[in-house]
Amino acid sequence: MNPFAVGIIVLVVLPVLAVAGLIVFGTAEPPALLTSVNNPFIAMDYRGLPALERYQARDGARLSFRVYAAGRKQVAVLIHGSAGGSSSMHALALALQRDGITVYVPDLRGHGSNALHGDIAYVGQLEDDLADLLARAKPAFPNAKWTLVGFSSGGGFALRVAADVPLGQMFDRYILLSPYLRFDAPTLRTNATSVSELKSGKDNSLVPITAQSWAKGYTGRIIGLRILNRFGIHVFDGLPVVAFAVPPNMALVTRTYSLRLQQNFGPHADYLADIRSASRPMRVYIGAADQLFIPEKMQEVFQSQRSDVPVIVLPGLDHVDMVTRSEAIAAVVAEFQQ
Repeated sequence: MNPFAVGIIVLVVLPVLAVAGLIVFGTAEPPALLTSVNNPFIAMDYRGLPALERYQARDGARLSFRVYAAGRKQVAVLIHGSAGGSSSMHALALALQRDGITVYVPDLRGHGSNALHGDIAYVGQLEDDLADLLARAKPAFPNAKWTLVGFSSGGGFALRVAADVPLGQMFDRYILLSPYLRFDAPTLRTNATSVSELKSGKDNSLVPITAQSWAKGYTGRIIGLRILNRFGIHVFDGLPVVAFAVPPNMALVTRTYSLRLQQNFGPHADYLADIRSASRPMRVYIGAADQLFIPEKMQEVFQSQRSDVPVIVLPGLDHVDMVTRSEAIAAVVAEFQQ
């Protein structure tokens, strides 16, 4: 064979094989079960949990949600965290309902009682689904004040919505609870060079807050898919690229995310621009003992972009406490009384 032709074949075939190898073999074992995140949801009192209802999204899918019916002056939409579902927000939703606030809690597409866990059809579909839910719900509350409350990845997604036009204008305010920003954000505790903070132990002694892994990315596969994306190839974007530290045998838990779901369920890549672009009042809450995110860094990030977005640190509380412990729930409910 002509040496020139051989060279051309090598130049074409080897990169293709390399990318294919990254996509096929560039996976990882899921992180070890993170009991500090999972156990509070398992132990939650689910009495009074409303039955699931369904609404039709624009693509014809019938997506699940729950309604906590109460008053007509204020309505809250709660967005669950990564791998979770609507039931994980029950304690907070029930407290808001008892305070006279009607609450909608969707299972985001790819989560909860929606079929085909861990994937969506395109980046931006979560926003479309939320808009479709609001189109169904809003006419019944023409004069209500609407609040979007997001926890963890749901908090990052709420930030994404706040920066969106016109979807962001459909809410009157935003409350972000321990929001996830990005895998490389300084707020992520595993990105810290040292961990010296302390929290109260069960015996009230002070113990270090250790960096814990909730998610593990398939780095090789992500690199391979992003290379393909640069050439406009998205056919493999539905493959799993991140795994969560969840039990393997829970039907309503989402164990992995595809690339497009991972990209959609959180803020935009430029999360700082999202903070600057939010056109409605916003408040951020985080626990002082959050084992996933660093409270001081959360304050720095938001305050560096918007001095009018307060970040409130709640003493002694960790990540999941923000939607399970009475102290955090009371702080959120108090926001609706102002």
